[in-house]
Amino acid sequence: MKQIARPEAAITKRRAFYWVWRFAVLAVICALIAVVVIRAFFVDVFSIRSDSMQPTLNPGQSISVDRRAYTDSDPQRGDVIVFDGRGSFLPYARSTVLDDLTGALKLSGSSNSYVKRVIGIGGDTVECCTVDGKLAVNGQPLDEPYLYPGDAPSEVNFVAEVPAGRVWVMGDHRLVSQDSRSLLGASGGGMISLDRINGRVTNIIWPSEQRTEIR
Repeated sequence: MKQIARPEAAITKRRAFYWVWRFAVLAVICALIAVVVIRAFFVDVFSIRSDSMQPTLNPGQSISVDRRAYTDSDPQRGDVIVFDGRGSFLPYARSTVLDDLTGALKLSGSSNSYVKRVIGIGGDTVECCTVDGKLAVNGQPLDEPYLYPGDAPSEVNFVAEVPAGRVWVMGDHRLVSQDSRSLLGASGGGMISLDRINGRVTNIIWPSEQRTEIR
């Protein structure tokens, strides 16, 4: 004899399904919020898409960026940083909450972000080149073991005075890097404002066999 489900059992089953569905949606929302908070205030992840930082960083690699690195201190010479190029490398445009949200969720590209090495900080005079063909900061030649093999420190001769609150940046692959040298004579002179710096690059995290600390 065929049994007919009682209405009470059907209602209980629907309620159980509703609460499972509701819990799953809430878990997804909480996870997304956690991702946004972590990436906005603690550690972010960026993908390398250009050759400008070779051999230190190569296309296809993913890097971790410490967003707290400059909370209580300023960038130091030699730091590899990620910064927002708007207002220096790109025309100025203030980011919106939607920009920050979609960027954190990887729903938008990272076309505004750049990765370069800090060569000069506020108060420094950076120039190229010494009689030995090296960059000099405050008259002292730089030893740059991170340069791409065969590259000169710079193909462009320049003298740049870095104002307070800004940094002078260059790529490690000098021959192909578009960096502070490219904006000499422009408004801001190619200097990056400290408030546009997202953080310091700490590690290569992908591919897994290439994981290493960045110095």
